Amino acid sequence: MDENHFICDTRKVEFPEKNFLNKHFRCHKKQKLHSCNIYNKQFSQKHIIELYRTHKNEKPFSCGFCHKEFSQQYNLYRHYRTHTKEKPYSCEVCQKEFFQKSHLNSHYRTHINEKPYSCDVCYKEFSEVRNLNQHYRTHSNEKPYSCEVCHKNFSLKQHLNHHYRTHTNEKPFSCDVCHKEFSYKSSLNAHYFTHTNEKPYSCEVCHKEFSQKQHLNRHYRTHTNEKPYSCEVCHKEFSYKSSLNAHYRIHTNEKPFSCDVCDKEFSEKRILNEHYRTHTNEKPYCCDVCHKGFSKKCNLNAHYFTHTNEKPYSCEICHKEFSEKRNLNQHYRTHTSENPYSCDVCHKNFSQKLHLNRHYRTHTNMKTYSCDVSNKKFSQKSYLNSHYITH
Repeated sequence: MDENHFICDTRKVEFPEKNFLNKHFRCHKKQKLHSCNIYNKQFSQKHIIELYRTHKNEKPFSCGFCHKEFSQQYNLYRHYRTHTKEKPYSCEVCQKEFFQKSHLNSHYRTHINEKPYSCDVCYKEFSEVRNLNQHYRTHSNEKPYSCEVCHKNFSLKQHLNHHYRTHTNEKPFSCDVCHKEFSYKSSLNAHYFTHTNEKPYSCEVCHKEFSQKQHLNRHYRTHTNEKPYSCEVCHKEFSYKSSLNAHYRIHTNEKPFSCDVCDKEFSEKRILNEHYRTHTNEKPYCCDVCHKGFSKKCNLNAHYFTHTNEKPYSCEICHKEFSEKRNLNQHYRTHTSENPYSCDVCHKNFSQKLHLNRHYRTHTNMKTYSCDVSNKKFSQKSYLNSHYITH
């Protein structure tokens, strides 16, 4: 060590000049340590005041824009950037800007692929400690955040905040191009790709491209046949959580989505959107070969097989092949004799929902199929087709 260097006896800090050491000593003299009665730790006077505010829930600093209150002035300054859109911290690699320095530090790890935080249970690694803490809840099944309206519990606070918008119908994110509004920023970002037709995420197996990463992750399960979501009632397994949530409604008979035109209720929003097209006669999905239009994308995909004569779905029992998966599922019931659809009036069971709907008309005397020539009405389409022959 250089003899001309000066060392602080308390902190063992080395200084090149004596005046720096003297200034450093004054920091010790000014520093007054205070002990927190709750944590039993010592803090500086400034920090002990801020700490006590968190215990008392005291928030003396208020935002001049939205009147949100904070216990620390530093957090107020950081909050102001959400209004001013100021991003003072910039990445040296990709020039991406951030509101907070901690976000920048976490972002750096995406370039160097550093994941310093590891799960003690499954050894999965994370770049941020908050992601590790959130991950622990997948093992403990802890859901500490509860909705005040419907008392539904969530493992993440951001999921709770997103859930509140289902009650308030709030859509704070708007598209600059078509002004369509969204409840979630992720939905807005995904929507932008509909204007640019950009699909930045590609499957390594079949090279299919997707506009959203979550859609790619879900797609991978078609190759791995992974089904991580299981029903607690009947133990049926699903590849997607949305499919499991929709399946639960079979047990609860819940139908939260209602048609504004005919008041018909549905268990899934997707099915409601498809139902609307029966009123508007909208067919947004068009075949590239014969230009035939379809109201559902699945029907278009199934229609393509009529051109290619492809039958990718095969029965494991009799090896019969089908062009549509739903036809394969219906076919399986011929082997199992399963009749899952029951009539509410006479309790007769059916293997297909189509047959149940057709059966309902025998009770209601509803005749939905009309002849264009004679205006005669029929309860079943097959009867109408037979009637056409008379003309």
